[in-house]
Amino acid sequence: MDSSISAPRETLIATLREHALVLGEVTLTSGRTAHYYVDVKRAILLPAGFNALAPLVAAEAERLRATAVGGTTMGADPIACAAMAGGADVKAFFVRKDRKEHGLQRWVEGPLLDDGERCLVVEDVVTTGGSTMHALERLREEGREVVGVVSVLDRLAGGGPAIEQAAGAPYVALTTIDDVYPDRPDRDSTG
Repeated sequence: MDSSISAPRETLIATLREHALVLGEVTLTSGRTAHYYVDVKRAILLPAGFNALAPLVAAEAERLRATAVGGTTMGADPIACAAMAGGADVKAFFVRKDRKEHGLQRWVEGPLLDDGERCLVVEDVVTTGGSTMHALERLREEGREVVGVVSVLDRLAGGGPAIEQAAGAPYVALTTIDDVYPDRPDRDSTG
């Protein structure tokens, strides 16, 4: 792995372990229960986590020649901003969970996405991929091209392959639960 990427990745993993990993029974967005939770925002909204994330997301945006980065709000918001902070020459966008009933009534917020915009969809944590599927659906409705999907952490519960199939584009997890919590009790059954 390129040293310009391996050092930030190691810092990101350490920051996730220290600040984002919560042990105890929780209900996930997918409705599943788990014995741990990874609240990625608790790590990436700190200077060490954000500064480690920025070059990683920017590198993926550059590799995929993305011109816009975003996804379903709130999980995608700091990640899209980190891409710009990392030097990616992209627009940031946020996909609403519900359409506003006033103002412009947009699903996709931020600068207008032009025809031919190359969208990189980002997500904080992937379990089943539901939030990412929502963003993909809204972007397709607006005729946008998705060139890839990046998550900060993949729980390795089947969401990654489902996203890649739905997106018709590559999926990359910057870290996995194996990196952050390698000794978890459900490692064999991944939950």
